[in-house]
Amino acid sequence: MSLTKSELVEIFRKLVLIREFDLLAIELRKAKRIYGAVHPYVGEEAVAVGVCAALRPTDRITSTHRGHGHCIAKGADINRMMAELFGRVDGYCKGKGGSMHIADFAIGMLGANGIVAGGMPIACGAALAAQLEDAGKVTACFFGDGATGEGEFHETLNIASLWKLPLLFVCENNRYGAGNAVESVRAQADITLHAPAYGMPGIAVDGNDVLAVRDTAAEAAERARRGDGPTLIHCKTFRSLFHAMRDVPPPETRPDDLLAAWRGRDRDPITRLEDHLIGGGTVTTAELQQIRDAVKRDLDAAVAFAEASPYPDPNDLLVDMFAE
Repeated sequence: MSLTKSELVEIFRKLVLIREFDLLAIELRKAKRIYGAVHPYVGEEAVAVGVCAALRPTDRITSTHRGHGHCIAKGADINRMMAELFGRVDGYCKGKGGSMHIADFAIGMLGANGIVAGGMPIACGAALAAQLEDAGKVTACFFGDGATGEGEFHETLNIASLWKLPLLFVCENNRYGAGNAVESVRAQADITLHAPAYGMPGIAVDGNDVLAVRDTAAEAAERARRGDGPTLIHCKTFRSLFHAMRDVPPPETRPDDLLAAWRGRDRDPITRLEDHLIGGGTVTTAELQQIRDAVKRDLDAAVAFAEASPYPDPNDLLVDMFAE
Protein backbone atom coordinates (compact mmCIF):
# COMPACT_ATOMS: atom_id res chain seq x y z
CA MET A 1 0.00 0.00 0.00
CA SER A 2 1.52 3.30 -1.07
CA LEU A 3 2.13 6.03 1.48
CA THR A 4 2.87 9.71 0.97
CA LYS A 5 6.21 11.24 1.93
CA SER A 6 4.61 12.97 4.92
CA GLU A 7 3.14 9.66 6.13
CA LEU A 8 6.49 7.90 5.80
CA VAL A 9 8.28 10.72 7.59
CA GLU A 10 5.76 10.58 10.43
CA ILE A 11 6.29 6.83 10.75
CA PHE A 12 10.05 7.40 10.97
CA ARG A 13 9.56 10.19 13.53
CA LYS A 14 7.48 7.96 15.78
CA LEU A 15 9.99 5.11 15.57
CA VAL A 16 12.75 7.48 16.68
CA LEU A 17 10.61 9.13 19.35
CA ILE A 18 9.73 5.78 20.94
CA ARG A 19 13.36 4.65 20.89
CA GLU A 20 14.69 7.89 22.37
CA PHE A 21 11.90 8.15 24.95
CA ASP A 22 12.76 4.75 26.38
CA LEU A 23 16.52 5.29 26.26
CA LEU A 24 15.98 8.55 28.13
CA ALA A 25 13.72 6.81 30.67
CA ILE A 26 16.54 4.36 31.39
CA GLU A 27 18.99 7.18 32.02
CA LEU A 28 16.50 9.04 34.22
CA ARG A 29 15.89 5.88 36.26
CA LYS A 30 19.62 5.24 36.69
CA ALA A 31 20.02 8.84 37.88
CA LYS A 32 17.13 8.35 40.36
CA ARG A 33 15.17 11.19 38.81
CA ILE A 34 12.24 8.80 38.26
CA TYR A 35 11.26 5.67 40.18
CA GLY A 36 9.52 2.35 39.63
CA ALA A 37 10.19 -0.34 37.05
CA VAL A 38 11.16 0.53 33.47
CA HIS A 39 10.34 -1.92 30.66
CA PRO A 40 12.07 -0.66 27.49
CA TYR A 41 10.47 -1.19 24.08
CA VAL A 42 13.77 -0.75 22.24
CA GLY A 43 13.91 -2.97 19.16
CA GLU A 44 10.15 -3.53 18.92
CA GLU A 45 9.11 -0.06 17.74
CA ALA A 46 7.95 -1.20 14.30
CA VAL A 47 5.07 -3.22 15.75
CA ALA A 48 3.37 -0.37 17.59
CA VAL A 49 4.03 2.19 14.88
CA GLY A 50 3.08 -0.11 12.02
CA VAL A 51 -0.20 -1.19 13.58
CA CYS A 52 -1.24 2.28 14.74
CA ALA A 53 -0.40 3.72 11.31
CA ALA A 54 -3.16 1.47 9.95
CA LEU A 55 -5.74 2.62 12.53
CA ARG A 56 -8.07 5.59 12.60
CA PRO A 57 -8.05 8.16 15.44
CA THR A 58 -11.37 6.72 16.68
CA ASP A 59 -10.04 3.15 16.85
CA ARG A 60 -8.92 1.79 20.23
CA ILE A 61 -5.93 -0.13 21.51
CA THR A 62 -4.95 -1.97 24.67
CA SER A 63 -1.37 -2.30 25.81
CA THR A 64 0.97 -4.23 28.12
CA HIS A 65 3.51 -3.56 30.87
CA ARG A 66 5.85 -2.48 28.03
CA GLY A 67 3.51 0.25 26.87
CA HIS A 68 5.38 3.48 26.13
CA GLY A 69 5.66 2.59 22.45
CA HIS A 70 1.96 1.88 22.08
CA CYS A 71 1.08 5.17 23.77
CA ILE A 72 3.33 7.22 21.51
CA ALA A 73 2.31 5.36 18.37
CA LYS A 74 -1.37 6.08 19.10
CA GLY A 75 -0.63 9.78 19.61
CA ALA A 76 -0.20 10.28 23.35
CA ASP A 77 1.25 13.53 24.71
CA ILE A 78 4.87 12.85 25.70
CA ASN A 79 4.76 15.76 28.16
CA ARG A 80 2.01 14.05 30.14
CA MET A 81 3.72 10.68 29.76
CA MET A 82 6.95 12.05 31.14
CA ALA A 83 5.14 13.78 33.98
CA GLU A 84 3.60 10.44 34.90
CA LEU A 85 7.03 8.81 35.02
CA PHE A 86 8.15 11.65 37.30
CA GLY A 87 5.10 11.09 39.55
CA ARG A 88 3.68 14.58 38.99
CA VAL A 89 0.10 15.84 38.90
CA ASP A 90 0.21 16.76 35.21
CA GLY A 91 0.83 13.12 34.31
CA TYR A 92 -1.84 11.03 32.68
CA CYS A 93 -2.76 9.43 36.02
CA LYS A 94 -1.94 12.54 38.06
CA GLY A 95 1.33 10.93 39.08
CA LYS A 96 -0.34 7.96 40.76
CA GLY A 97 -0.06 5.28 38.08
CA GLY A 98 3.47 5.37 36.80
CA SER A 99 4.96 3.78 33.71
CA MET A 100 2.74 0.71 33.50
CA HIS A 101 -0.64 2.42 33.80
CA ILE A 102 -0.68 5.23 31.24
CA ALA A 103 -4.01 5.67 29.46
CA ASP A 104 -5.64 8.29 27.27
CA PHE A 105 -9.23 7.48 26.35
CA ALA A 106 -9.44 10.61 24.16
CA ILE A 107 -7.09 9.02 21.61
CA GLY A 108 -8.38 5.48 22.06
CA MET A 109 -5.50 4.32 24.26
CA LEU A 110 -7.34 2.23 26.85
CA GLY A 111 -4.32 1.65 29.03
CA ALA A 112 -1.12 -0.18 29.67
CA ASN A 113 -1.41 -3.10 32.05
CA GLY A 114 0.95 -4.66 34.56
CA ILE A 115 -0.84 -8.02 34.37
CA VAL A 116 0.29 -10.43 31.64
CA ALA A 117 -2.64 -10.77 29.19
CA GLY A 118 -4.63 -8.35 31.35
CA GLY A 119 -5.44 -6.11 28.41
CA MET A 120 -6.98 -8.89 26.34
CA PRO A 121 -10.43 -9.05 27.97
CA ILE A 122 -10.52 -5.23 27.93
CA ALA A 123 -9.84 -5.27 24.20
CA CYS A 124 -12.60 -7.83 23.73
CA GLY A 125 -15.04 -5.56 25.56
CA ALA A 126 -13.95 -2.54 23.53
CA ALA A 127 -14.43 -4.48 20.30
CA LEU A 128 -17.89 -5.59 21.42
CA ALA A 129 -18.74 -1.96 22.17
CA ALA A 130 -17.51 -0.99 18.70
CA GLN A 131 -19.69 -3.68 17.16
CA LEU A 132 -22.72 -2.40 19.05
CA GLU A 133 -21.92 1.21 18.13
CA ASP A 134 -21.79 0.13 14.46
CA ALA A 135 -19.51 3.04 13.56
CA GLY A 136 -16.79 1.05 11.84
CA LYS A 137 -14.33 1.17 14.73
CA VAL A 138 -11.80 -1.57 15.46
CA THR A 139 -9.67 -2.44 18.47
CA ALA A 140 -6.04 -3.56 18.37
CA CYS A 141 -4.88 -5.69 21.28
CA PHE A 142 -1.11 -5.76 21.85
CA PHE A 143 0.30 -8.64 23.87
CA GLY A 144 3.55 -10.53 24.21
CA ASP A 145 4.40 -14.14 23.49
CA GLY A 146 4.22 -14.85 27.21
CA ALA A 147 0.51 -13.96 27.23
CA THR A 148 -0.27 -16.95 25.01
CA GLY A 149 0.16 -19.20 28.03
CA GLU A 150 -2.58 -17.38 29.95
CA GLY A 151 -6.24 -18.37 29.99
CA GLU A 152 -7.32 -14.88 28.89
CA PHE A 153 -5.59 -15.41 25.56
CA HIS A 154 -7.65 -18.46 24.69
CA GLU A 155 -10.87 -17.05 26.12
CA THR A 156 -10.67 -13.81 24.15
CA LEU A 157 -9.69 -15.46 20.87
CA ASN A 158 -12.63 -17.83 21.22
CA ILE A 159 -15.29 -15.24 22.03
CA ALA A 160 -13.94 -12.72 19.50
CA SER A 161 -14.18 -15.31 16.74
CA LEU A 162 -17.56 -16.58 17.92
CA TRP A 163 -19.06 -13.07 17.87
CA LYS A 164 -16.99 -11.85 14.87
CA LEU A 165 -15.69 -8.91 16.85
CA PRO A 166 -13.72 -6.16 15.05
CA LEU A 167 -10.48 -7.01 16.79
CA LEU A 168 -6.82 -7.25 15.82
CA PHE A 169 -4.83 -9.58 18.06
CA VAL A 170 -1.25 -8.31 17.75
CA CYS A 171 1.29 -10.69 19.26
CA GLU A 172 4.66 -9.06 19.83
CA ASN A 173 6.80 -12.18 19.87
CA ASN A 174 10.14 -10.82 21.07
CA ARG A 175 11.40 -14.38 21.69
CA TYR A 176 11.67 -14.03 25.46
CA GLY A 177 9.16 -13.81 28.30
CA ALA A 178 11.33 -12.10 30.90
CA GLY A 179 14.34 -14.47 30.82
CA ASN A 180 12.62 -17.50 29.29
CA ALA A 181 13.05 -18.28 25.61
CA VAL A 182 9.73 -18.89 23.89
CA GLU A 183 10.81 -22.41 22.88
CA SER A 184 11.34 -23.32 26.54
CA VAL A 185 7.79 -22.55 27.65
CA ARG A 186 5.67 -23.51 24.62
CA ALA A 187 5.14 -27.00 23.25
CA GLN A 188 4.49 -25.40 19.83
CA ALA A 189 6.61 -22.31 19.22
CA ASP A 190 4.61 -21.07 16.21
CA ILE A 191 2.00 -18.76 17.73
CA THR A 192 0.34 -18.28 14.33
CA LEU A 193 -1.08 -21.81 14.60
CA HIS A 194 -3.48 -20.74 17.34
CA ALA A 195 -5.54 -18.80 14.78
CA PRO A 196 -7.11 -21.66 12.80
CA ALA A 197 -8.02 -23.41 16.04
CA TYR A 198 -10.26 -20.44 16.79
CA GLY A 199 -11.56 -19.97 13.27
CA MET A 200 -9.69 -16.80 12.31
CA PRO A 201 -6.85 -15.91 9.95
CA GLY A 202 -3.35 -16.04 11.39
CA ILE A 203 -0.68 -13.99 9.66
CA ALA A 204 3.03 -14.04 10.51
CA VAL A 205 4.93 -10.87 9.66
CA ASP A 206 8.44 -9.50 10.09
CA GLY A 207 7.84 -7.38 13.18
CA ASN A 208 10.93 -5.26 12.50
CA ASP A 209 9.65 -4.14 9.09
CA VAL A 210 7.32 -1.27 9.94
CA LEU A 211 5.83 -1.04 6.45
CA ALA A 212 5.08 -4.77 6.32
CA VAL A 213 3.42 -4.53 9.74
CA ARG A 214 1.41 -1.53 8.59
CA ASP A 215 0.18 -3.28 5.44
CA THR A 216 -0.75 -6.44 7.35
CA ALA A 217 -2.61 -4.47 10.01
CA ALA A 218 -4.43 -2.40 7.38
CA GLU A 219 -5.76 -5.54 5.70
CA ALA A 220 -6.83 -7.02 9.03
CA ALA A 221 -8.51 -3.76 10.06
CA GLU A 222 -10.43 -3.60 6.78
CA ARG A 223 -11.56 -7.19 7.26
CA ALA A 224 -12.75 -6.34 10.78
CA ARG A 225 -14.62 -3.24 9.59
CA ARG A 226 -16.47 -5.37 7.02
CA GLY A 227 -17.80 -7.49 9.86
CA ASP A 228 -15.66 -10.53 9.05
CA GLY A 229 -14.20 -10.82 12.53
CA PRO A 230 -10.78 -10.85 14.17
CA THR A 231 -7.29 -11.61 12.88
CA LEU A 232 -4.24 -12.85 14.77
CA ILE A 233 -1.12 -10.97 13.63
CA HIS A 234 2.06 -12.70 14.74
CA CYS A 235 4.83 -10.07 14.71
CA LYS A 236 8.27 -11.66 14.94
CA THR A 237 10.53 -9.15 16.64
CA PHE A 238 13.18 -8.91 19.35
CA ARG A 239 13.67 -7.03 22.61
CA SER A 240 17.09 -5.46 22.21
CA LEU A 241 17.51 -4.60 25.88
CA PHE A 242 16.63 -6.13 29.24
CA HIS A 243 13.16 -7.17 30.35
CA ALA A 244 12.94 -4.61 33.17
CA MET A 245 15.09 -2.51 35.47
CA ARG A 246 14.82 -0.61 38.69
CA ASP A 247 18.00 1.03 39.99
CA VAL A 248 20.33 -0.36 37.32
CA PRO A 249 19.97 -2.53 34.21
CA PRO A 250 20.25 -6.25 35.03
CA PRO A 251 23.03 -8.40 33.55
CA GLU A 252 22.34 -9.80 30.08
CA THR A 253 21.71 -13.56 30.01
CA ARG A 254 20.79 -14.09 26.36
CA PRO A 255 23.38 -15.47 23.91
CA ASP A 256 25.82 -12.91 22.46
CA ASP A 257 25.40 -14.16 18.90
CA LEU A 258 21.62 -13.81 19.14
CA LEU A 259 21.94 -10.24 20.41
CA ALA A 260 24.41 -9.33 17.68
CA ALA A 261 22.20 -10.75 14.95
CA TRP A 262 19.08 -8.88 16.04
CA ARG A 263 20.82 -5.60 16.81
CA GLY A 264 22.41 -5.40 13.36
CA ARG A 265 21.54 -2.63 10.93
CA ASP A 266 19.70 -5.01 8.63
CA ARG A 267 17.26 -5.97 11.39
CA ASP A 268 16.93 -2.80 13.46
CA PRO A 269 13.52 -1.28 12.60
CA ILE A 270 14.77 2.31 12.51
CA THR A 271 17.85 1.82 10.34
CA ARG A 272 15.89 -0.47 8.03
CA LEU A 273 13.32 2.24 7.33
CA GLU A 274 16.07 4.85 7.13
CA ASP A 275 17.89 2.86 4.46
CA HIS A 276 14.64 2.28 2.59
CA LEU A 277 13.71 5.96 2.56
CA ILE A 278 17.14 7.20 1.56
CA GLY A 279 17.70 4.43 -0.96
CA GLY A 280 14.37 5.17 -2.62
CA GLY A 281 15.06 8.88 -2.79
CA THR A 282 12.13 9.72 -0.51
CA VAL A 283 14.22 11.74 1.94
CA THR A 284 17.79 12.83 2.46
CA THR A 285 20.12 12.04 5.33
CA ALA A 286 19.91 15.70 6.35
CA GLU A 287 16.10 15.55 6.55
CA LEU A 288 16.23 12.50 8.82
CA GLN A 289 18.79 14.21 11.04
CA GLN A 290 16.44 17.17 11.38
CA ILE A 291 13.78 14.77 12.62
CA ARG A 292 16.17 13.27 15.16
CA ASP A 293 17.14 16.74 16.37
CA ALA A 294 13.49 17.73 16.73
CA VAL A 295 12.77 14.57 18.75
CA LYS A 296 15.65 15.43 21.10
CA ARG A 297 14.25 18.94 21.62
CA ASP A 298 10.76 17.56 22.24
CA LEU A 299 12.07 15.13 24.86
CA ASP A 300 14.09 17.85 26.59
CA ALA A 301 10.91 19.92 26.72
CA ALA A 302 8.97 16.95 28.11
CA VAL A 303 11.46 16.53 30.96
CA ALA A 304 11.28 20.27 31.72
CA PHE A 305 7.47 20.06 31.69
CA ALA A 306 7.54 17.12 34.08
CA GLU A 307 9.96 18.71 36.51
CA ALA A 308 7.93 21.92 36.57
CA SER A 309 4.80 20.00 37.52
CA PRO A 310 4.06 19.68 41.27
CA TYR A 311 3.87 16.44 43.19
CA PRO A 312 0.39 15.15 44.07
CA ASP A 313 -1.14 16.38 47.29
CA PRO A 314 -1.10 13.53 49.86
CA ASN A 315 -4.66 14.49 50.76
CA ASP A 316 -5.71 13.43 47.25
CA LEU A 317 -4.48 9.88 47.74
CA LEU A 318 -7.96 8.35 47.42
CA VAL A 319 -9.27 10.76 44.76
CA ASP A 320 -10.17 8.83 41.59
CA MET A 321 -10.07 5.54 43.51
CA PHE A 322 -13.08 3.38 42.72
CA ALA A 323 -12.40 0.57 45.20
CA GLU A 324 -10.76 0.36 48.63
